[in-house]
Amino acid sequence: MSSVRHAIVCVTNDLSTDNRVHRTCMVLQEVGYEVLLVGRRLPGAQPLDRPYRTLRMRLLFRTGALFYAEYDLRLFFLLLFSRASLIVANDLDTLPAAYLGAFGRTLVYDTHEFFTEVPELLDRPFVRSIWLTLERWIFPRLEYIVTVNKSIARAYEQRYGKQLLVVRNIPMPRDLGRLPSREELRLPTDRFILVLQGSGINVERGGEEAVLAMRELPDALLLLIGGGDAWPILEKLVVENALEDRVRMLPRMPYERMMQYTSNADLGLSLDKDTNLNYRYSLPNKLFDYFRAGIPALVSDLPEVAGVVREYGAGIVIGKVDPALIASNVRALMGDPVRYGALREKAIFAASTLDGEGEKEALLGLFRSLG
Repeated sequence: MSSVRHAIVCVTNDLSTDNRVHRTCMVLQEVGYEVLLVGRRLPGAQPLDRPYRTLRMRLLFRTGALFYAEYDLRLFFLLLFSRASLIVANDLDTLPAAYLGAFGRTLVYDTHEFFTEVPELLDRPFVRSIWLTLERWIFPRLEYIVTVNKSIARAYEQRYGKQLLVVRNIPMPRDLGRLPSREELRLPTDRFILVLQGSGINVERGGEEAVLAMRELPDALLLLIGGGDAWPILEKLVVENALEDRVRMLPRMPYERMMQYTSNADLGLSLDKDTNLNYRYSLPNKLFDYFRAGIPALVSDLPEVAGVVREYGAGIVIGKVDPALIASNVRALMGDPVRYGALREKAIFAASTLDGEGEKEALLGLFRSLG
């Protein structure tokens, strides 16, 4: 009989931009698992080149209850008849199928956010009650649970009395190749460039305020890279305020390509609002991407993200996500090259310290302990 161990990692996204899940798959390979990463295929999905197997399911439904029902049903049967000895479920939307489909095999649950506290559910109490019911049913029965920071870990511990392993979204060092110049990327060489990146630029995450701040920043350019449910709103704001020459919206792209733009920027933005527990406790991986690109960050005053910026002195913390406040802080930084240089040096130092090795070791320890 073969001694190869099989692991299936489950997500509901299209796999192409999820670097946290990619790291999980690479660590599983390192400890001897043959990995299959399962997600879904979306229109316009980017091609994948991974050193492990991937499966992007074509689904009839893209959103809503029918999407989750179809996805979980197909995932359940895939897991039930697989040879995998280990199942890794990412976020609550994969957990019901993974919990039932694991059928006595080892299950690891990685919750990337405080799922039942996201704003999309807070405005829909009936839908939230369904997800809470599923969470309350399964979560206390889980043995291996991972999350993204200490604040969310503490919140789940208070809710369910479970200990969680913290693995932050700090990217592992990756060879980005030769970084192109601004000219090659068709970016202006004489303007101060701000960047807000992320696959989930959603409502209440500061995208609207960042765009409106550009009305007061004629010598700057804002790059929005990614997507999310706020994207159409941002496009409308750009047109309504005649900001086409100050805001450039770029679609989701491979990590290496995105970092080429970020590395040519001057300041990264992370502007989640304290409107729900999920955003309050967020620690987005873009913060670490900014540091890795050698640029400081301007962030909202939330416990995790502001805590990192203050610890390393690698940016600016604003008390309120407000267009005028964003603009005034950017203008002050543009007019003080000595201060900006100091912040940039601290961002580079933060990147050298927050290199992802500690998070990788935590994952290695978990998967090795599973035998």
